[in-house]
Amino acid sequence: MALIVQKYGGTSVGDVERLRHVARRIVEVSEAGNQVVVVVSAIAGETDRLLQLAHQITETPNARELDVILATGEQVAIGLLSLAIQAGGSKARSFTGTQVRILTDNVHTRARILNIDVERIRQALREGEITIVAGFQGVNAEEEVTTLGRGGSDLTAVALAAALNADVCEIYTDVEGVYTADPGLVSTAQKLPRISYEEMIEIASLGARVLQARAVEYAKNYNMSIHVRSSFTKNPGTLVVQEDQDMEKVAVSGIAYDKNEAKITITGVVDRPGIAAKLFGRVAEAGIVVDMIVQNISQDGHTDISFTIPRSDFHKASELVDGVAKEIGAGQILGDDRIAKVSIVGVGMRTHSGVAARMFTALAAENINIMMISTSEIKVSCVIEEKYTELAVRVLHDAFQLGVQPIGEG
Repeated sequence: MALIVQKYGGTSVGDVERLRHVARRIVEVSEAGNQVVVVVSAIAGETDRLLQLAHQITETPNARELDVILATGEQVAIGLLSLAIQAGGSKARSFTGTQVRILTDNVHTRARILNIDVERIRQALREGEITIVAGFQGVNAEEEVTTLGRGGSDLTAVALAAALNADVCEIYTDVEGVYTADPGLVSTAQKLPRISYEEMIEIASLGARVLQARAVEYAKNYNMSIHVRSSFTKNPGTLVVQEDQDMEKVAVSGIAYDKNEAKITITGVVDRPGIAAKLFGRVAEAGIVVDMIVQNISQDGHTDISFTIPRSDFHKASELVDGVAKEIGAGQILGDDRIAKVSIVGVGMRTHSGVAARMFTALAAENINIMMISTSEIKVSCVIEEKYTELAVRVLHDAFQLGVQPIGEG
C-alpha cells in the first residue's frame, strides 16, 4: 500500500463533468489499494472572479479580508469533489486549511507554511476515507485565515506530502509535464522525462507556470519527488528530482519567458555609498520585488541605475522612484513597461562553455537587442522588447537544438 498525495489545478476541476472525471481517477487509485490525499485548487477562474469583486468594492482591499474572500474558492472545490467521490460509492472527507491546521506566518496573501498537523488526515485515512484538502490556504497563530500566493496549492500538496512522508506527490495540470519550451508557442517542444529541482525552480521563477517555485524549493528541502502529469490523460509526465550526472550532459534543458516585466532607469545618480541602499530600501518597503539590477560605470561621479520589477507594480514604483530621485538629486526617470525576459536554463551550463555566447549570437542574428543580462550557474536571462518574445523563444529553442535532440528517460 502506497500513500499518494495528488493535486488538481483549477482547469482540472473546471466544471461538474471534470469534477466527476477527477473523482473517478482518484477512486481508481484508491481501489488499487493506496491511501490517497488530494489537494484541490479553486475552480478555474474563481479566484480571479473573487479578486475582481473585491476590487469593485475598493481599489486597495485589506489583505486580511482578501484572504477571507479568496479562501472560499478552494472550500467550494473540496466540497464538490468530495460529493462527486461519495456519489460514486466511495468514502471521502474534505478539510479546509484551518481544519487540518496548516499553520502559517502572519503575512496575508503570501503566507509561508510553518507547520502542519496531519493527525486528522491520518485518522481519516485509517477509517478508509479519501481525504480532500483545500489548497492555497492556511491559518496563523491568531486563527486568521491566510493564503499562500498564486500557485499556492502546489505548495500545499508538497508540504502535505513531506509531512505525511508520502511515497509520491503528483501534480495534475492541463499539460502532460514540463517541456523544453511552452508547447503552445513552440511546436517542436519536447516533454522532459526528468528535471532537477534547481532547473525547475529557475524555470518556474522565470515565467513558466507549470509549478510554483516555492513548492519546488520545499520539495528540494525535503527531498520529495514531484510527478507533473496531465489530468486528461494517463501518460507519464515529468519527474522533478535531485540532480544527477546524466542531466549535466545537456547544456540547456529549457527556455522560459516572462512578459510580466517593466524596467525603470534613474540617470545621473551620485555615485557614493548609501544611495543604492536608500533607493532599493524604499522599493522594498513598498513591497515591490526587484529582479535585475544594472549600474553603469561611474563617469564624473555620476552613474545610471536600471532595474526590473513586475509590470503590475510599474506605476507604483515609478512614483516612488521619482520621489527618491528628487531627494538624492538624480536626473531623469525613464520607464518601459513593454519589455520581456527570455531565459535559458540547464544544470549542464556548469560544465559547458560558450552557452551565453551562443544565446547572444542567436538573438543578434534576428536583430533582437538585449537591454539587460542576468546570469547564475544554471541560467542566462536577457531583457528584450516584448514584441520579440515569441520569436526569441523559438530562435533559442532551435539554437540549442531542443526540438531535435533525443531526451532520454535517464
